[in-house]
Amino acid sequence: MALAAPSLGAAAFAPFAAVALLAAFVVDDGPLFELFARPGDRQDGRLNGLAGFALAATGLALLATVPRVTMPLSVFAAAVLTLAYGNLGARLVDSRTSDESLRAAGFVAAAVLAGTAGQAAIASLTGDAMLLARFTLLAAVGGLVGAVLRTALYERDDPLVMLSIGLVLWGVEVLAGPVSPTQTGVALALTVALGYAAYALGTASVAGMITGVLLLLFAVVFGGFGWALVLVSFFGVGALATKFRYDSKAERGVAEDNDGARGTGNVLGNSGVSLVAVVGYAAAQTLGYPFVSDLLVLAFAGSAAAAMSDTLSSEIGGLFDQPRLITSLKPVPAGTDGAVTWQGEVAGALGAAFVAGVSVLVLPLPAQTAAIAVLAGGLVGMTVDSLLGATVEGAGLGNQAVNFLATFAGALGAVLVWIPL
Repeated sequence: MALAAPSLGAAAFAPFAAVALLAAFVVDDGPLFELFARPGDRQDGRLNGLAGFALAATGLALLATVPRVTMPLSVFAAAVLTLAYGNLGARLVDSRTSDESLRAAGFVAAAVLAGTAGQAAIASLTGDAMLLARFTLLAAVGGLVGAVLRTALYERDDPLVMLSIGLVLWGVEVLAGPVSPTQTGVALALTVALGYAAYALGTASVAGMITGVLLLLFAVVFGGFGWALVLVSFFGVGALATKFRYDSKAERGVAEDNDGARGTGNVLGNSGVSLVAVVGYAAAQTLGYPFVSDLLVLAFAGSAAAAMSDTLSSEIGGLFDQPRLITSLKPVPAGTDGAVTWQGEVAGALGAAFVAGVSVLVLPLPAQTAAIAVLAGGLVGMTVDSLLGATVEGAGLGNQAVNFLATFAGALGAVLVWIPL
């Protein structure tokens, strides 16, 4: 039905709307009901799952045909097929094993194949260029977005998942530049290898691993491999620091939960600002605002430096005695929010310097002096994290929110320090 959109034109929504009506009000028993029914549907006596799926497809079909600026039909088809066949892939894995990581892999693999094939089919029907490299990259983004949301939402939330995939892919289609087969192949190989390594080494949960891989892919799509390398440097060094002498930190009460495996919240708390910066950079490049682009490169590097600095200061500093509260410098027990050690501060400064050095080598920074700004941003972010920990963390903000604000402070600090330079 999604592939019929080019022929149906403005009526592309009609078949999906009809399915939604049949599922919600007509089909309530019999073989067809049993074919599509989910466990909750049998309780309610109606095909709520199918109705929700079809309504979401109806909404995307309207976006692809009605507004003055329409969603590309290839994106519409990719969103519908990505979720439909991603769900199928996950179900097939479920029939053989209960391993959560394999289930996620089944979802993504089926989603990528279906999303790529759907876009290629639409291109052949409309006479558009057959850009298989771009189609595959878009399908991979859609599959990972769906897999991330699948780990956080219920099965009945298909409409939200499909709409999210469609809107994200529309944004990627508009902002991403040309993509070569080599870029696509290297990007997918890199993200899969790093994602597998993170999960196999226990540095990330399944949800955290998928989120990290998605962020790396966004960095490649919107910025380039240099942007992804900066994130890889943080993810890699930060993960190793978290695992370093983990048992000793656990005994002292300063270790990360879940054996140090980072979840989606941890990943987004530390890298959410970087994601906003790289997407903003792509938008500024598309619209032709070079000065804004320069500032967003600095913001990206500054936020990554802050995340690295904060992680190393916590993970290394937590191994040493005599921590002091940053607001009063009075001795406090290990594990107190806002407590610092001089060893942790030195480790944090070295981490910020490392990210600054990598950024100078691989990012389109506006000048060599930008390294100073990135280093300063890292130190600002580390300090803000400690100050927030000593004052508001636990009372009104959780650790992930504090991390997000600290990385935002790092991004802002890098920009403000560089402007006078």
